[in-house]
Amino acid sequence: MSAVKIKICGITTQDALSAAHKAGADFAGFVFFEKSPRNISLEAAASLVKSTPITSVGLFVDPDDDFLKNTLAHVPLKMIQLHGNETPARVAAIKSMTGLQVMKAIRVASHDDLTFGSAYAPVVDWLLFDAKVEGASLPGGTGRNFDWDILRYYKSPRPWMLAGGLNAENIGNALKMLKPDAVDVSSGVESSTGVKDASKIAAFVDSVRHA
Repeated sequence: MSAVKIKICGITTQDALSAAHKAGADFAGFVFFEKSPRNISLEAAASLVKSTPITSVGLFVDPDDDFLKNTLAHVPLKMIQLHGNETPARVAAIKSMTGLQVMKAIRVASHDDLTFGSAYAPVVDWLLFDAKVEGASLPGGTGRNFDWDILRYYKSPRPWMLAGGLNAENIGNALKMLKPDAVDVSSGVESSTGVKDASKIAAFVDSVRHA
């Protein structure tokens, strides 16, 4: 499973980005959602993205065109991650407007959610499966996982990323059960909410590489 790519999401500081780069992460995620404790300003994101060779991913929640255009005018992102209630038509429109790769997050609690997610396959470059947490105040980054068995026999028409409560301790079991193209971690490599921990980032990447 050494070919599994790794995304460290919710990066807000140079120290966190440097730790992700040093550990060998493939993607760095930057959250542009005010309600998130990992929200980052355009100025800070621009500085970080311009300084790193890691593929930069911008996480948005139901963004309007003006917000996307303004963000991209400041921050040279390589990929857009949509984590809200965007319809397939809206996802396609964003992909067309920005010219960037687009990933759609699908919140999973049952097999029905995979059927729902299949509607996005024709219009995205990546799918991301995260935990569906009822009553959660945020669309992601909850630190909760879901029943991975739902995805055990899933054959994705697009590259896909596993998210939701992953950490260095459980990622090995996840990769024994599933064959995602990539894994996404945020709270699982933090010392406190929104504060990335270099040692936890290194441990997570090491666990993935040795799974």
